[in-house]
Amino acid sequence: MKEVLLVIMIFCHIVDDYYLQGCLANMKQKKWWKQNAPQELYKYDYIVALIVHSFSWAFMTLLPLMIYMFVNNCFSISFYIISLVINIIIHAVTDNLKANKLTINLITDQSIHLMQILISYFIFYIL
Repeated sequence: MKEVLLVIMIFCHIVDDYYLQGCLANMKQKKWWKQNAPQELYKYDYIVALIVHSFSWAFMTLLPLMIYMFVNNCFSISFYIISLVINIIIHAVTDNLKANKLTINLITDQSIHLMQILISYFIFYIL
């Protein structure tokens, strides 16, 4: 059963990173804010969009692990919170490199996200 969790996590990644991102795909880009809200007041609002999307993605990809742990009475809130925070940070930094710094492409971006999933899964698996 645990092996199926990895496939579900990857599916959740695809759903959140491609289908659920919606307007955040634009709003996490500095250039979008410059074009649509050029006032100084909105200069750093892209950061909020990056964090909101990163939270959504991390929550969604870790959800299968959380449900499994809950159902099997082995839920660890500390493991979950630490995993969530680390994945939010890595996802936000990665997306910023792609969307704003323009230093990585989609292949690198997605490779990093898949590595996040694999590492989270294997840490969970060995617990």
